[in-house]
Amino acid sequence: MLIGELAAATGTSAKTLRFYEAEGLLAEPDRTPAGYRDYPDAAIGRVGFIRQAQAAGLTLAQITQVLAVRDGGHPPCAHVADLVEHRLGEVTRRLDELERTRAELLALRQRLAALDPIDCHDDTICAAVPMTSSSRPH
Repeated sequence: MLIGELAAATGTSAKTLRFYEAEGLLAEPDRTPAGYRDYPDAAIGRVGFIRQAQAAGLTLAQITQVLAVRDGGHPPCAHVADLVEHRLGEVTRRLDELERTRAELLALRQRLAALDPIDCHDDTICAAVPMTSSSRPH
């Protein structure tokens, strides 16, 4: 299958496929007599996995590791499960951090809405906005 056909079948661009090839995520395909890339049908599943793994937040290095396990003749499912658990932990921690930031911003917005600009002096910055322990610089 030509690069344009693979791109259409996987919802990617030819440029992306050439990048995957350059990065070793896709093996260099055979060439037609005219010199065009001729990908095997199995490339559709491989590109699908790459895109799905990227959407889940795995890095190209991690995806390369998974594909190396597969290319070595071993099922990579346990390795993928470990990567997913690690990524899920990162996402959960980030969501917690964002929720704390959201709460701080909502409280700050409420305090600022009640602030009278006349209370701001040269020696204070938003005097009515007390610093909480979590908003102090570290």
